[in-house]
Amino acid sequence: MIDIAGTETTPRATWGAEVRATLSLAWPLVVTNLAQVAFGLTDVIMMGWLGADALAAGALATNLNFAFVILGIGLLTATAPLIASELGRHRHAVREVRRTVRQGLWSAIVVALPSWLVLWHGEAILLLLGQQPHLATEAGHYLRTLMWSSLPFFGYIVLRNFVSSLERPLVATVVGLAGVPLNAVLVWALMFGRLGLPPLGLTGAGVGTTLANVFLFAGLAAAISLDRRFRRYHLFGRFWRADWPRFRHIWRLGVPIALAVGFEVTIFNASAFLMGLISATAVAAYSIAIQLAAFTFMVPLGLGNAATVRVGRAFGARDWRAATRSGWVAWWLAIVYACCTATLMLTCGRMLVGVFLDLHEAANRPVVDLAVTFLVFAGLFQVVDATQASASGMLRGLHDTRVPMVLAAIGYWGVALPLSVLLAFGIGLGGEGIWIGLSVGLAVVAVMLTIRWARRTRHLESLPQGGAVPATPH
Repeated sequence: MIDIAGTETTPRATWGAEVRATLSLAWPLVVTNLAQVAFGLTDVIMMGWLGADALAAGALATNLNFAFVILGIGLLTATAPLIASELGRHRHAVREVRRTVRQGLWSAIVVALPSWLVLWHGEAILLLLGQQPHLATEAGHYLRTLMWSSLPFFGYIVLRNFVSSLERPLVATVVGLAGVPLNAVLVWALMFGRLGLPPLGLTGAGVGTTLANVFLFAGLAAAISLDRRFRRYHLFGRFWRADWPRFRHIWRLGVPIALAVGFEVTIFNASAFLMGLISATAVAAYSIAIQLAAFTFMVPLGLGNAATVRVGRAFGARDWRAATRSGWVAWWLAIVYACCTATLMLTCGRMLVGVFLDLHEAANRPVVDLAVTFLVFAGLFQVVDATQASASGMLRGLHDTRVPMVLAAIGYWGVALPLSVLLAFGIGLGGEGIWIGLSVGLAVVAVMLTIRWARRTRHLESLPQGGAVPATPH
């Protein structure tokens, strides 16, 4: 095998180089993802200091808000493979990249506006979903301050996709890390009335998180404007100029991504609401377990994001073998990592729960015991969750989003939800039954997406290198 410099390389050296390139791109993305989860994790920890009811109400509000946020993230994720494939075709593409970013920011505004309208009535929605009135009221007040954080966060996602597709994600990582302590201080001060501010409880947490997300967008925009490597793209010049074909392209590629991610995340949201039908203790325990699972999930998600960029650039360059190799490397790295986190959850559950609640407080004992049980199930689905996350990112690099959307709908809403309801309420397993249903649904999606990737790459490798981009098979 001959590399681009004209020197001979071995297949082992090529795979090793891909592992290094993937890890080099993935680790800043992983740290950025962890920083974003740290926002929610910090909020949940401080809600626990307010008491079990505040923790339960905050969990309900966060889950409802996140259902809309994740749809926006999914849609805007389309900017990453589009930018990556443009740079794969022409490494100095400026106009095309700038227009994709601009229309991505336009899309962020279009997504945020209707979500605000819905979330303003969050209390009524939670009551319709059968939640306890006092929890719904407190959650509704929280939502009316938290919901404003979505637009600056969406803008940050678009800009992060831009720097990541250029394989320079560290600047977004630095800004994201700076936002974590800022969010913690703001939420702490506004929630408990510190630093001369009034104690606002959960409402203050929403204000603090919104201000921290404004910092994320403004900070990354400033860094891009000041860095000479990014400044040449003039991302914010003539922002008002439309590019309707590109806008429609983002939505054609992004809507299936949004729906696929939405099917996944909303099944966890639905699970939180199902827990609410069991007890406040179940909701509080679930919020702890799912926060820990979400935290560990950021690594395979980052590997999936890296796979989107690496596969997308190879796909744009018509290098089918490199695209295949990039995807499988990310897939295996995600599985190895998931085996480690599964072991941690299965063996150290009580210690992990102790981060959120005082293990020696008698009033917390029911929540602690149930959260430890839930972590056993969260540990068991680590591998399948990592598999589906990496496989989704790999397929997005090939601009393959519609079939994965259908597969996600089948696995999450066709398998996980009905099975969870059956096991929890029909058979009487309670919260454990909900977790079993989630695990089975994730496994179904992981297997189907991996099969899809294997079929796509076998087809690509049968094509001549540098040939025309093949149509996506259905």
